[in-house]
Amino acid sequence: MMGMLMLRGYAHSEILADHRVRPEAATDKVPQKILDGGPVIDTRGGRTTSLGVPDHRLVLTFDDGPDPVWTPKVLDVLKANHAHAVFFVTGTMASRHPGLIERMVKEGHEVGLHTFSHPDLSYQSKSRIDWELSQNQLALEGAAGIRSSLFRPPYSSFADAMDDKSWPVTQYVGTRGYITVVNNTDSEDWRKPGVDEIIRRATPKGGKGAIVLMHDSGGDRHQTVQALTEFLPRLQRQGYEFQNLTEALDAPSANTPVTGLDLWKGKTWIFLVQASEKTTDILVVGVAVIGVLVFTRFGMMLLLSALHARRVRRKDFRWGAAPVTEPVTVLVPAYNEAKCIENTVTSLMASEHPIEIIVIDDGSADGTARIVEDMYVPNVRVVRQDNAGKPAALNRGLANASHDIVVMMDGDTVFEPATVRELVQPFADPGVGAVAGNAKVGNRDSLIGAWQHIEYVMGFNLDRRMYDLLRCMPTIPGAVGAFRRSALERVGGMSDDTLAEDTDITMALHRDGWRVVYAENARAWTEAPESVQQLWSQRYRWCYGTMQAIWKHRRALVERGPSGRFGRVGLPLVSLFMVLAPLLAPLIDVFLLYGVVFGPTQKTIVAWLGVLAIQAVCAAYAFRLDKERMTHLISLPLQQVLYRQLMYVVLLQSWITALTGGRLRWQKLRRTGVVGAAPGSVPQQRASDSGNERRPVG
Repeated sequence: MMGMLMLRGYAHSEILADHRVRPEAATDKVPQKILDGGPVIDTRGGRTTSLGVPDHRLVLTFDDGPDPVWTPKVLDVLKANHAHAVFFVTGTMASRHPGLIERMVKEGHEVGLHTFSHPDLSYQSKSRIDWELSQNQLALEGAAGIRSSLFRPPYSSFADAMDDKSWPVTQYVGTRGYITVVNNTDSEDWRKPGVDEIIRRATPKGGKGAIVLMHDSGGDRHQTVQALTEFLPRLQRQGYEFQNLTEALDAPSANTPVTGLDLWKGKTWIFLVQASEKTTDILVVGVAVIGVLVFTRFGMMLLLSALHARRVRRKDFRWGAAPVTEPVTVLVPAYNEAKCIENTVTSLMASEHPIEIIVIDDGSADGTARIVEDMYVPNVRVVRQDNAGKPAALNRGLANASHDIVVMMDGDTVFEPATVRELVQPFADPGVGAVAGNAKVGNRDSLIGAWQHIEYVMGFNLDRRMYDLLRCMPTIPGAVGAFRRSALERVGGMSDDTLAEDTDITMALHRDGWRVVYAENARAWTEAPESVQQLWSQRYRWCYGTMQAIWKHRRALVERGPSGRFGRVGLPLVSLFMVLAPLLAPLIDVFLLYGVVFGPTQKTIVAWLGVLAIQAVCAAYAFRLDKERMTHLISLPLQQVLYRQLMYVVLLQSWITALTGGRLRWQKLRRTGVVGAAPGSVPQQRASDSGNERRPVG
């Protein structure tokens, strides 16, 4: 993308452009016969000669084109009046509009060089002059298969305006085989003085021949077109002929065909420029799409999350007729969680809600199960199995659960005392099949941890409020979620079809007609990855698993009932906001980088700061809803610059894996056990009535 943008910038004179114009200088080094001579200056082969145009012959010259709007209109007027002209084109415009160069040549006009990027050559080195000329020729070769020996310097005027700075350029250009063509009649159409004034200035006196300067590009040229419409027939009636330069001078054509390698170089160049133009157009559309998606998401999150918070925080808000007080089962799947499992179980011991705890040891090799057993905690059972993956471990736990409401958490997570109680209250509504809790980053002191903390609070929990109101919650977080056991049994339990079993089961519940809600006060503190490699592994699995889940449930798009509603509301939103938008989001950064380097720098920076300000507002609102300290938002700008890029590449790799049919295995993250206890934990435990002894299960 950057390569295509660079090529586009090069073809639009945004890269390597030099807009300096030298003021007038002395003329003592310019031969007097040049100053007093005609507008055609020949310095080839050491010559110092100049020529004028014979009487009653006019050579109309048009600078700075071709322009896609005005050049065709000029060509139409010339064709209607059987007139020829010379078009001094820049390489940038010729590269972008090759079809117009081809039309000029086919209709008998001559094409001359006006440099590639229109700099004042008196400021440039000989190598830069060679580059400007060769690139200009390359564009002509690719566009129309010709070379030209005519050259007009940018910012040139009459021959008597040649000075000590421009004359050496004219001499050097002659050594490269070019004839320099200035003018002796300036219509000054670029000033837009009016049609009558343009005609007056373009008309030579006394039937003299002239080279007339006009422009077919560089702005609004409607006055030029209107003036030509009147000027051509009027002077033709006066006996003038409108010819290209070599016709007027009775000389061989200045345009010669090219063949072989030079022709193919030119065609390749035109192809690449056209490809960069089309690619850039597509990228601009992509930026527009991502802009709409980003601002739509921000708007929806702010509005719907505010409505959600207002609804659930009302004093009279109730999930059902009576609060949920019956015991629940907490499932803790664990694989090599020796550093964390004791903290996890200890936090559950302080629960304010009666629970039974089942730790499912999924073939750990570090003594995880033994650590739990050695804690001698009442109401904790350890279930051992050979390593079969998290879905299988959860299903094994379900088979051993004693209660209808099942809470699931990760082995590296700790709960607050009120977490389970808050998490299960929505089940007072018989239509609720699952509840998402509020997952928080426990190790937020590092930079990577702080970035993930912002992401969790803003990107995940604000999203969940929005999805709750829209009734299309895509994911119950594995760190803190609760399910109605009967709902799980109806959809076949936890599936290992995808790597995002939490997203998969959530979508399955939606399709089965269950409501999935968000409990903001059910807080769980989890250990986020502390290295780039671990973060990459985790997000790669999440991204790829989400894609798998979307693809698995794609039939919901065409189904009826609850499944169809989720398919036509939930799946598009998840696909747009979680898959498509993040994939296109790098375009913003690509254009940001391009705009900062090549301009308009100030507008680009202001636009980026505006987007950042909107994100900061959303983040601050999310932090306020979650009662988090705002100090962590200090790292938000850096997160947008660095952290997002990592997420982009992770998503891109996930896309590649999905499109190539690759398989991704479960990857275990190394834990450190730094999340010891939830803030405000109090070591107290309310036992369930189902039993009081630890029961290891083989």
